[in-house]
Amino acid sequence: MVENEMLLLQQFEEIEQKVERLIAICSSLEVKNIQIRNTMSSLEAELQLKTEALEKFSEERTLIRSKIDTLLVKLENIAEMDSNSSQ
Repeated sequence: MVENEMLLLQQFEEIEQKVERLIAICSSLEVKNIQIRNTMSSLEAELQLKTEALEKFSEERTLIRSKIDTLLVKLENIAEMDSNSSQ
């Protein structure tokens, strides 16, 4: 009988140790999860800034191309006027 009680106590101690290890693992995973969420949030914010910068760059590029096209048309008109006045 005493041997059975000792075995039972030993099993409970083993179960208790396993539960404590699981609790420690869960706590560690919660900390890692928070760190990952913070990193993800930071990366999302950085991505948003870069996306906005890219959109602005694209708009500026389109505007510059439009201005260059307008200047080229003006130069062509001047060249045509010079060519017509030379004749």
